[in-house]
Amino acid sequence: MSCIDDISEFGFWEGFFVAHWERREEVLWIELSGHDDRHLVCDGCGCDCRSVHDTTRRVVRDLPILDAPVLLVVPRCRVACPNCGPKLERLPWLDRHARLTRRLVQSVVRLVSVLPVSQVAAFFALHWSTVKAIDKRHLEATLPPLSAEGLEVLAMDEFALHKGHRYATVVIDPRRKRVLWVGNGNSRTAVRPFFEALGAAGCRRIRAVAMDMNAAFALEVKEHCPYAEIVYDLFHVVSKYGREVIDRVRVDEANRLRDDKPARKVIKSARWLLLRNPENLPGEAAKIRLAELLEANQALMITYVLKDDLREIWRQPSRKMAIKAWNEWIRRALASAVKPLVRFAKRLLPYRDGIISHAKWQINTSILEGFNNKIKVIKRMAYGYRDSEYFFMKIKAAFPGVP
Repeated sequence: MSCIDDISEFGFWEGFFVAHWERREEVLWIELSGHDDRHLVCDGCGCDCRSVHDTTRRVVRDLPILDAPVLLVVPRCRVACPNCGPKLERLPWLDRHARLTRRLVQSVVRLVSVLPVSQVAAFFALHWSTVKAIDKRHLEATLPPLSAEGLEVLAMDEFALHKGHRYATVVIDPRRKRVLWVGNGNSRTAVRPFFEALGAAGCRRIRAVAMDMNAAFALEVKEHCPYAEIVYDLFHVVSKYGREVIDRVRVDEANRLRDDKPARKVIKSARWLLLRNPENLPGEAAKIRLAELLEANQALMITYVLKDDLREIWRQPSRKMAIKAWNEWIRRALASAVKPLVRFAKRLLPYRDGIISHAKWQINTSILEGFNNKIKVIKRMAYGYRDSEYFFMKIKAAFPGVP
């Protein structure tokens, strides 16, 4: 008992000393008593008080001592405040009406930043909802508000929230690598709250926004950001080219060769060979196989060559050179006589300005692909989130950006 009395003198429970302690079924119960000369402060106005109105006893959880769970029996005083009337006494280690000490709350916050809520709850023997509520309150208090200060460019993308084509939209500052906003849905209505939160003055500061070929995003940016240029991302355009042109031509050519089983099998099994960039081919054998395939099939040769040439538009150092590369690519695509390629080129025409804008604004959504991978890890660690607001706050906390 003397050891516990000594511990109390180190300020673990400022203003109180240990009056009694005992172990009950592996739980350490510590009864505290207030020092007669302690400084009484009103929790409402913060003024000094001289008298106590009344006292109640409250059971409070604290951090374990030597691996033993700790329950404190704390006398909670209501002081006779001259300004507020009867009011709770302010304690530096225990919040108003709290059943957990600040030490325990801070430990929960530190641990839940790296572990799932369920594991932290099990570690501290707390209910899952208690740990979640602690973390959510901490995030609400510490996450910075949305600010347009120094913000000139944005990047927007969507990610899968749940199975069944349910999506959320994330908006980032690509230069500072921080998440600015996350919201449910990927429609115009869904992303509008971001621009409303940014404000009219903030929207006027935006000069460029990188995105995929999402018409809803583009229309909303044009409505709210009058000086912003749309910048379409290379990855999404080339990915669309792979699905709508290369895959379609490969299937058509395989069907044309249905009577030639060996040739058909070669083309049918060449999907990833054709979709890979030349520099990413796995070994010399793959390069030889690709060269033989393209030499034997003219339609695949045309679509493969134009896929690589399409990427060159994003590599131009000036707007003038980007326009030249665009015009040349469109001319060759329309003259190719490969129906899926011609169809894709015509569909791409309305996106011309956004593709060419990349020469001026060297931004893209590739950083968002990395963000999306980490978002998947956050979601997987928790086995999913039922509270979208909490999930979105966890995402923002994971990407605070660089100064």
